[in-house]
Amino acid sequence: MKTKLKIEREVDIRTLVVRAKVRNWGNAEVDGTDDTEGNKIPCRDGKFWKPIIDIDSGSITNWTQGTTAKIHYKIADCCGWELVDKEGNILLSAEDGYVPPTLSPSENGFGDYIIMNIDENGIIEEWEFDISDFIED
Repeated sequence: MKTKLKIEREVDIRTLVVRAKVRNWGNAEVDGTDDTEGNKIPCRDGKFWKPIIDIDSGSITNWTQGTTAKIHYKIADCCGWELVDKEGNILLSAEDGYVPPTLSPSENGFGDYIIMNIDENGIIEEWEFDISDFIED
């Protein structure tokens, strides 16, 4: 017999993989200059911004070292993400939807914006991972 069970277990989440479709690349500053076309920002893949974030440190592991950024991207309902364990298993994910508040540590993004400052080492300033931002009631 096939059935669905809701099972609770302890897991060790290590990484947040973001896949955010950016509506307007013009609201960012990279290395102290406006990046109106989104051509300077690390982690860009076509229409998407795809940072891979270590949830404990707030370090973007695929960041271009030496680059700084102030990001204020409008995403609206196009923010996909995966929470991954140390073995690479996807534990939770969303194809698209609102922007989790964790991705706006600089100011309130109201579910529509990614707002963050990133230093030259790829560390997100004021980073605080909150698992409740990723779990639906």
